[in-house]
Amino acid sequence: MRKLNNWQDKAVGAWLVLISVFQLYTAMYGIYEPRIQRGIHLLFLLPAAFVLFPAFSGKEDNSRVGIGNWILAFLSLFPCLYVIIRHDYLAERLEFVDDVLAIELILGGMLILLLLEAIRRAVVPAMAILIAGFFVYLWAAPYLSGVFYAKPVGLAEIIEMQFLITDAGIFGSITGVSATFVALFVIFGAFMEVTKTGQFFTDFACRIAGKGVGGPAKIAVVSSGLFGSISGVAAANVYSTGVFTIPMMTRLGYRRRFAGAVEAAASTGGMLMPPVMGAGAFVMAEITGISYVKIVIAAMLGSLLYYLSLVLRVHYTARRENLLGLKEEDLVSYKQILKDSYLLLPMVILVALLLKGYSPFLSANAAIGIIFIISFVKKETRMTPKRIWATLKLSGYNMIMIALACAGAGMVVSIVTHTGLALGIATVITNWSGGHLLPALILVMATSLILGMGLPCTPAYIIAITIGGPALLAMGVEMLPAHLFVFYFAILAGITPPVCVPAYCAAAIAKSKPLQTGFEAFQLALVGFLIPYVFISNPALLMEGSFLEILTVVLGLVLATLFFAGALSAFFIRPLKIPGRLVLFCLAGGVTLLCTRPDILNLFVVRTATLGLAGAVLFFSFAESRLKEASS
Repeated sequence: MRKLNNWQDKAVGAWLVLISVFQLYTAMYGIYEPRIQRGIHLLFLLPAAFVLFPAFSGKEDNSRVGIGNWILAFLSLFPCLYVIIRHDYLAERLEFVDDVLAIELILGGMLILLLLEAIRRAVVPAMAILIAGFFVYLWAAPYLSGVFYAKPVGLAEIIEMQFLITDAGIFGSITGVSATFVALFVIFGAFMEVTKTGQFFTDFACRIAGKGVGGPAKIAVVSSGLFGSISGVAAANVYSTGVFTIPMMTRLGYRRRFAGAVEAAASTGGMLMPPVMGAGAFVMAEITGISYVKIVIAAMLGSLLYYLSLVLRVHYTARRENLLGLKEEDLVSYKQILKDSYLLLPMVILVALLLKGYSPFLSANAAIGIIFIISFVKKETRMTPKRIWATLKLSGYNMIMIALACAGAGMVVSIVTHTGLALGIATVITNWSGGHLLPALILVMATSLILGMGLPCTPAYIIAITIGGPALLAMGVEMLPAHLFVFYFAILAGITPPVCVPAYCAAAIAKSKPLQTGFEAFQLALVGFLIPYVFISNPALLMEGSFLEILTVVLGLVLATLFFAGALSAFFIRPLKIPGRLVLFCLAGGVTLLCTRPDILNLFVVRTATLGLAGAVLFFSFAESRLKEASS
């Protein structure tokens, strides 16, 4: 990001504060018509991308915006102003029947090109290339055969589906989510950051996990999980918490590569963690029509199992390498933690209101109000006018990437649905899988991982579900598990080599080799790759079923997680050689496979054996660990 000079910083700051105030106003008093709400959203955020993000990082003076960038920012105002001012006319015209006006052709074409350039700068070049590739497909589709064929699409039709309609495209429903729910929770996250709640998460993690074996690595897992759900961007989470946790891990004795990988895997997993899920839950609710509360409840157990696997991996690695925890003098006291616990009140209020059935708007507004009130407890967090200005400015800045990414994803969705490509790919997946669910799931997983590489989590999920979702639904998978399946792999694509941006960010802090750190993070997150296959076959993992069914599958997966962590770490109660690791791998695979068969798992004999074995393993593992820590 550019470091602007004084007057430019004030002007751009005021511009970003205005969009934050607009989002708060509409959240409190009601949103405008979709085209107006989304138009104003992009009216402010698209020009800001050209001013704040240089065309080529490192190749120009970061304090100079330059006349070219000001011109691009100025031009990007006109398409958004057009849809706002001409809202009544656009609402009354017949889509794909009435002619597209010459001015609409010019403004629509200009907006597509400007948005692609803004995405290249402010999001990631990979996403701009991906979107451009879909436009190339529009041109090439009439010359292709089979499921990839589509009728020719003229320029006017392209402009119509990208610029003039609100079902999809740049001002479609995906941008609508960004302009309403997501923007509000971005503001909530900025208020949490300014009031030092992120620091409290780290202090709290230090207190509960710091003294144990491998304490600093467990701190990274816990604090990144707590903060990552709110931050919404894995790379930002790495820099927020990793600058503290990674050096602490390396000082304790963890390998640099492993320390970076732990932070990358934990930060990426934050997008899977309720209540916010990196804004993914709101997008999923919009696409599926399933309530937000039902989505976060369904996602809870899987995310907790993912973080359990990370805690076990770092614990076993620390046991194998005899890495101790922090000393008491390095930790924040229980008294201080208790004094600062009021910082959790906004999160508690948010979750409570959501679970009570109140709207996300009311819940987030109430939580922001609580943050404002409790900020006055301490002088250093008090919401003075200057600090409020800085918070709203930060909120506006944090919206830029998400708004552009959602608008870009809307362009892809429009092309895929308009040409019928999604149904074509669904047909290919169904045919290649021979009508069997498991091969189809593997193909959809591969599609999600490939499309999600290098992309932020929200657009990665949107694009992947648009292409892979119809295939799963055609195979008889229910709506919610199908979307969560794709969502998991779109998120985990962030730590899947060769393009694993969070791991590269963590490697920069750890001073380790980026690709090696990426492969280590991928290995740490392996349990996350199994969880979606279980809840596709066993809905109890999504909290659908009786208490005993849910308890059985959870303890079964806890048992499998213990075995997997031990096998991957070469430690389970004691150091393991290759034969012992192979036995654990087989046990982990067998238990996981059993959890995908609820008809067998819930038989009385099998359930009793599973619960008994899980209880025994957990008891002996915990007892042995406590004895080891006591002797140390």
